[in-house]
Order: sequence, then C-alpha cells, then structure tokens
Amino acid sequence: MDELILRVEHPPHNLAEKRKGSLLPRSLRRAVFLVLLIFSFSHFSPLSPEIRQIENALREGSFLAELFQFFNPERQKVIQEILAVLEKYETGLAHVTKLELAEVIYEEALRYNHDPKFIVALIAIESSFRNWSVSERGAKGLMQIMPYVAQSLAEELGIEWGGDRTLFNPFLNIKMGIHYFSRLLSDFNDDPWLALTAYNYGPTYVRSLVERKKRVPSNYYNKVLTVYRTL
Repeated sequence: MDELILRVEHPPHNLAEKRKGSLLPRSLRRAVFLVLLIFSFSHFSPLSPEIRQIENALREGSFLAELFQFFNPERQKVIQEILAVLEKYETGLAHVTKLELAEVIYEEALRYNHDPKFIVALIAIESSFRNWSVSERGAKGLMQIMPYVAQSLAEELGIEWGGDRTLFNPFLNIKMGIHYFSRLLSDFNDDPWLALTAYNYGPTYVRSLVERKKRVPSNYYNKVLTVYRTL
C-alpha cells in the first residue's frame, strides 16, 4: 500500500494576545502571513523537496504547522478526490457532512499510516457508504462494526459509548473502524490479506484457520483490492 505524507498534529487554538509595540492586530498579521504562505506554495509542486522541508520544520506543533497542513496542496487534492467518491453514493448524509467525513478519513488514515484511498475502498465494500446500513449479522455504520466490538474500541479510544448513537455517527464509526483494522494488521504481522479477512470474517476464525494450516479465503481481500486499484 502506498503511503502519503505523515499526519501533522493540530495545535490547540489559543486566544489572541496583544503585543506591545505591534503595529498590526494579530489577526491581521496572521492574514498577511497566510497570503504570503499561499503565494510561496504556488511556486512549488505539491510533493517537492521544498514543501517536504517546510513540513518537517513545522512538525513541533504551532499555528504555522496548522496552516501548512490545512493548505497543503496534496491534502486538499486527496480530500477532494475522496469527496468525489462519496458524492457517487447515496450516503444519507448532507454535502457538508460528506466534506467533513472526507477530511476525517484523510486524517485518520494518515494517523495510522494508511493510504486514505485504501480506507475509501474498504468502506465502499463494507457499506457502499450508506451511513445507516445494518448487516444481517448486526454490523452497523459505514465500516460495519459489530456493537460488542465497537464498544471495546470506543473504550480504547476514549469515546463515550452510546450504542447506535455512536455507531451511526459517521465520524466516530470511521475512527473506530480504522483503529480496528490497524489493530488487526498488527495482530496478523502486517499481512493485509489476513487483516482484511479477519475484518470481514472475524479474527478468531482467521486465526484458527492459520493455526490449523487451512486455506484462508481471499475473496474479500480481492474485492477491496480491486476497488482500491480503481482509485
């Protein structure tokens, strides 16, 4: 799986402070800086060494880091591509929610070093982006998580558990689903075939097949991979 740029943490939003001797209000200074920043970025390609150097220099967490991440051309490009995919499906979500969801998919995927488009492919196979979908076995939401699994994931992530209210929250469902897949990937020694199969069939079943040296199904893995390649 291809990796994109690493995620830059967003700093807390502090209240503006007045500085003695400053000729311009802080908000105006920030606006001027923003204009200069965008002008500078327009002279570089999205993934140029110059952009990489700027990104690395801003990793400590600051207002500049937040601005860089938000206006990173590659970030905006990928988010718009994810949004374009979402728009093709009857998600049951408003357009503004889809945009926010595209941003969450991007951020959470990079948090765990996944290609965001791989996560898009996984969601497409799981639920076709129908936020309110429920499987025959009872898995719910965009990433089709079983309630008992979701409750455990919520506790790990510090998410307040509210049953269906949590599962059908598209942003929380995405966070839990990506976290769950990443945990499976770690449990199965970074083997995407086994991790994806475990996501679909359950880790206990897949682990039993591996231990008994039985054939592990590949149909689900192939489905996700096929969609991923189209993206």
